[in-house]
Amino acid sequence: MNVTGVYMGTANISTQGNVSGNGSMGVLSIPPSLNKALNIFTIIILFITMISLGCTMEISKIKTHLLKPKGVAIALVAQFGIMPLTAFSLAKMLQMDPIKAVTVLICGCCPGGCLSNIFSLAMKGDMNLSIVMTTCSSIAALMLMPLLLYIYSQGFTGLKNAVPYVGIISALTFTLVPCAIGIGINHYKPNYSPVIKKVGLSILIISGIIVFSLAALVVKDIIWMVLTPDVLVVAALMPLIGFMLGYIMSFICRLSPQCSRTIAMETGCQNIQLCVTILKVAFPPQVIGPMFLFPLLYYIFQCTEALILTLCFRCHQAVKPPAEGGGETAMTDDSSQMTTQPVLERETEMSCDSLPSLSPHRLHGLHFGL
Repeated sequence: MNVTGVYMGTANISTQGNVSGNGSMGVLSIPPSLNKALNIFTIIILFITMISLGCTMEISKIKTHLLKPKGVAIALVAQFGIMPLTAFSLAKMLQMDPIKAVTVLICGCCPGGCLSNIFSLAMKGDMNLSIVMTTCSSIAALMLMPLLLYIYSQGFTGLKNAVPYVGIISALTFTLVPCAIGIGINHYKPNYSPVIKKVGLSILIISGIIVFSLAALVVKDIIWMVLTPDVLVVAALMPLIGFMLGYIMSFICRLSPQCSRTIAMETGCQNIQLCVTILKVAFPPQVIGPMFLFPLLYYIFQCTEALILTLCFRCHQAVKPPAEGGGETAMTDDSSQMTTQPVLERETEMSCDSLPSLSPHRLHGLHFGL
């Protein structure tokens, strides 16, 4: 498929690197060697992140949640129902040009990221559900992400044949391999998991610094093209809407507050590493232009908003008066009946399905989503 031709015909790009009259992105000229270096280090970051995620997973936990899939099923519906629709709606309302629209759609259709595990922990959520959900959404994305992109791209002129489905499926398949390797290491050689996480963190930090430096060198003269009002509005509203609707949907489905907070974090936090890899590797630089930096804007806003929500939750926990009789009415996800649980017990349980809580060494390394 001729992605460049499709885009050139629909977005009216200016070859001088300026924004055309219809607000389209200009052409980004990157030396081949520099572009190759960016691609390599972007893939390295994604590979290490997914191995880290796999090293936090336990096969027994996956089996238990799959046998009682209510929480995971609701989380999957929220992830692949709310976020793609939000991305599509915002892009249509703001009348984005094709390349901006496809960038926003790809970000909205991405699975959940590892960052959600950190914020689920900070929000006293269900860590078992959080990690299983991140893994399951990565697997489900192999089928759902291309399907959703195909469906929603029909609403934009010029995108029907411009989405690089082969590149996206290849990137998604690539994420499953290191995740499976991490799960295998954690299952058969659990003593190696902490070492892999520590070594991987060092490599991740170095690679991240290199990618940011190279990206800054590439876009230093055209970074202003990304910081347009419509792009900033989308980057700010998408994670916030995901957090809010994820919690509301879980509440409507009668999940416990602990599970609802977890699903809210899972819904709003996207896999930014995967999104950057797809935009950087699957699209020619002349097509995507500086819009491959959009996931970084999204990352900044999702972190800021998640931190604010965490702070509000912690303040609420600190100042709220104790419930009468030392208990509080809570809704469990395995029954539609109302049950009374002590507040402390309910907030410290680590699973919607009464799974044993994760040991401390299993939680080590959740910062890899940063």
